[in-house]
Amino acid sequence: MLSVSNLSVQFGKRVLFDEVNVSFNQGNCYGIIGANGAGKSTFLKVLTGKMEPNSGSVHLETGKRMSVLEQDHFAYDNFPVLETVVQGNKPLFAIKKEMDDLYAKPDFSDADSNRVGELQIKYEEMNGWNAESDAATLLSNLDINEEHHYILMKDLDGKQKVRVLLAQALFGNPDVLIMDEPTNDLDYETIQWLEHFLANYDNTVIVVSHDRHFLDAVCTHISDVDFGKINHYSGNYTFWYESSQLAAKQRAQQNKKAEEKKKELEEFIARFSANVAKSKQATSRKKMIDKLNIADIRPSSRRYPAIIFEREREAGDQILNIEGLAADIDGTPLFTNINVNLAKGDKVVVYSKDARAATTFYQILNGKQQASAGSFQWGVTTNQSYLPLDNATYFGKDETLVDWLRQYAKTDEEREEVFLRGFLGKMLFSGEEALKSAKVLSGGEKVRCMLSRMMMERANVVMLDEPTNHLDLESITAFNNSLIKFKGTVLLTTHDHAFAQSVGNRVVELTPKGVIDRYMTFDEYMADAKIKELRAKMYA
Repeated sequence: MLSVSNLSVQFGKRVLFDEVNVSFNQGNCYGIIGANGAGKSTFLKVLTGKMEPNSGSVHLETGKRMSVLEQDHFAYDNFPVLETVVQGNKPLFAIKKEMDDLYAKPDFSDADSNRVGELQIKYEEMNGWNAESDAATLLSNLDINEEHHYILMKDLDGKQKVRVLLAQALFGNPDVLIMDEPTNDLDYETIQWLEHFLANYDNTVIVVSHDRHFLDAVCTHISDVDFGKINHYSGNYTFWYESSQLAAKQRAQQNKKAEEKKKELEEFIARFSANVAKSKQATSRKKMIDKLNIADIRPSSRRYPAIIFEREREAGDQILNIEGLAADIDGTPLFTNINVNLAKGDKVVVYSKDARAATTFYQILNGKQQASAGSFQWGVTTNQSYLPLDNATYFGKDETLVDWLRQYAKTDEEREEVFLRGFLGKMLFSGEEALKSAKVLSGGEKVRCMLSRMMMERANVVMLDEPTNHLDLESITAFNNSLIKFKGTVLLTTHDHAFAQSVGNRVVELTPKGVIDRYMTFDEYMADAKIKELRAKMYA
């Protein structure tokens, strides 16, 4: 279907890809993974023709069509929504445009009539007469109502634009579908719809995503970018991650007998084979997993930060009491009448259809903003640590990371440079990296610094507003595991489904008409029919 031959990409002395040979076959979904800077997005640019490699070639099977999820959210601002979707099938749209242009000619000739006849035959073969109705169906499935189908793209809000561009990429059943971070800015329901769509998609999908639940739901293969090469592994992300960890452990156990290693591998594969996702690909995916040889998986060059949350002291039974809390923006309520009492050990997923509600909620609890009504009180034995959505105010000074972290140290020992450098090293700022300026950090580096600050605070309550933003999969995995082990209380808002499901034991949803509060996992909450009815009323 799509193949890459002898591909090499180099920037100066830095080699991203070295003689890569890899094929992407029909019916499979490939999740491209790799550490930050490994070249995932660069590889997609090469596949889609937006960038030329230093050497090598990309070959798409003759007659096949590739579609790409557009990253420029303003590219179609002057086009109507429905037309933007139809443009996803470029050959079809080109025929339609040529026909429209011919019909619009004031001196329409017999030659023009003959040409229109030829185009109509092609148009019918491509199911063009159903194009607008098919596009409208896609838009409706993505919660873009009919009233929005004929307005200009520039009149949509940011989240609506993302959905329209997603519909554009999916339109016309492309043979190869390429998506870079498709779940960004999508809500839970839309991501769930996309997961179901792709899990049952018959053609080839190539996707880069930091959303582990999404990768697990849709991928038949993981394509690992490492050591300047790309290697395919059967199974989803969790299967790749755990099998790579097992491979590394087994190779480190030089004295362990071969038959013991084989038994451990067989048990591991059997466990995953029994839990393959239910989709059209389930049978073939199980066969792939059954055939896997652990020796095919190489130890990764990735580094995982040492994220460990420890408490200075254990909190008492009273954590946080909230009574009648409300907030609005310019008179429009974000949430009202929030009554919640947190207990020790609660790990709460704070959720709302309006992302501004959760951020405002955290800002109020941390004294950064005033509520429009109500009150809250922290337990006297609690101490809190907060990871805000926007951390820009923490990085305004031109100071080294060592000096930046020093201000959050509590003891003389922690203020020592040796200690601080060691601490930063665990967070992947080793050697000269620890002396770089705090003002020039990337988004992911800033979040890792903020996590270092939080670990220094040793709080027994942590509040996290979209903590996985800007982080790579390695940092997300380490962060996720640390919160599962954390003995304190957690308030967490995240678009990372796996994060919410694995950490939370309680869901608190903030709505304009009150609060929905349930002790259950995130998946249980979202699947509960009675809660779905209640949620619909709370947002109506």
